[in-house]
Amino acid sequence: MATLVRHRWMTVAGVKTFYREAGREDAPVLLLPHGYPCSSYEFRNLMPRLADRWRLIAPDFPGAGYSGTPEDFDYSFDGYAAWLEAFVDAMHVDRFVLYLHDFGSPIGARLAIKDPHRVAGLIIQNGDIPYEDALGPKYADIEATWTLPRSEMRKVLAEAISEAAFKEEFLNDLPPALADTIPPDLWKLHWSQITPRRKDIAIDLIAGLKENRAWFPEHRKYLQEYRPPTLIVWGPNDHYMPEKSARAYLRDLPDAELHLLGGGHWLLETHLDDVVALIREFLGRVHP
Repeated sequence: MATLVRHRWMTVAGVKTFYREAGREDAPVLLLPHGYPCSSYEFRNLMPRLADRWRLIAPDFPGAGYSGTPEDFDYSFDGYAAWLEAFVDAMHVDRFVLYLHDFGSPIGARLAIKDPHRVAGLIIQNGDIPYEDALGPKYADIEATWTLPRSEMRKVLAEAISEAAFKEEFLNDLPPALADTIPPDLWKLHWSQITPRRKDIAIDLIAGLKENRAWFPEHRKYLQEYRPPTLIVWGPNDHYMPEKSARAYLRDLPDAELHLLGGGHWLLETHLDDVVALIREFLGRVHP
């Protein structure tokens, strides 16, 4: 029973919060903050595969998945990081390995920076990197909006938030044979959860990437100073975060273990067996 994924709600910092959990409550913890435009659903297959030895916890962020969408929440990277800290405290978790993927990377990294000693290690999988010169070509499309007036920028970003755009996000740069393995549930489920308010939140968060760029040096400083044990598993078929993005981490984490697999941004959909094997070996060393 411990390996089954449990689906629960609790209130965190005033937000009705949905989360998935698997494993014994006294087991070492792997914390799984999700990416965009997804939810904790992205970890549904990974969690039972590791729950025999570890406790896996994956919340839906406010304004995403099955969690609430309060009007007075700070829907920024800083706001999400503060909420994630409150969630971890509410779960009575003192120490954990942190999985960094997509937008979960700048959010999770802020949590690590605030209290580095809580982090036993990092697993980085196609996370939003803190290296301006190693971003993929798709980021140029986002950066092009930064020179526009604020209202015009929001209009352009709003046009990029649609069911078709969600499908493109999940298929990304995958070759046809792998693209056929991506379930349409990913874009159809998450598009069905978009409301006008949630669309505004997504626009704000994507627009916030401009301000987040100024935070890159702080992220790099944390990696340089603390050198947390790190496993990098990467899908290079990724318009946002290609192979050079993964290798950029080695500048500040020269001892990190890097594995370039096939697949792309949503590696857990296409290369789950490979990722599970690598994570099991890594967790067995740093978080037994």
